[in-house]
Amino acid sequence: MSTDLYIYYRVREENAAHFLSKAVSMQKALQHTHGIQASLKRRPYAEDGLHTWMEIYLATPADFEQAIAAAVTTHGLASAIEGRRHVEHFVDATSCA
Repeated sequence: MSTDLYIYYRVREENAAHFLSKAVSMQKALQHTHGIQASLKRRPYAEDGLHTWMEIYLATPADFEQAIAAAVTTHGLASAIEGRRHVEHFVDATSCA
């Protein structure tokens, strides 16, 4: 059963442009290497100078969370993220019935 991953975290407003270029590069590399679909979202407003960002990965293989963790390190995303990355796993509801 494939799993969709939703990963959210916060990034300071002043780091947004720098973070965006790194995150896009990381997702392109993951898409190319693993053949998955990925997207990057951001809330349109900031709270206390922080935007909430979300990475979305569809139909991921079982070990994909480890691949993301390695990619975050390789692409230097952790230094721009405030706090921790929250990972949520979802499956299609029809496959759970």
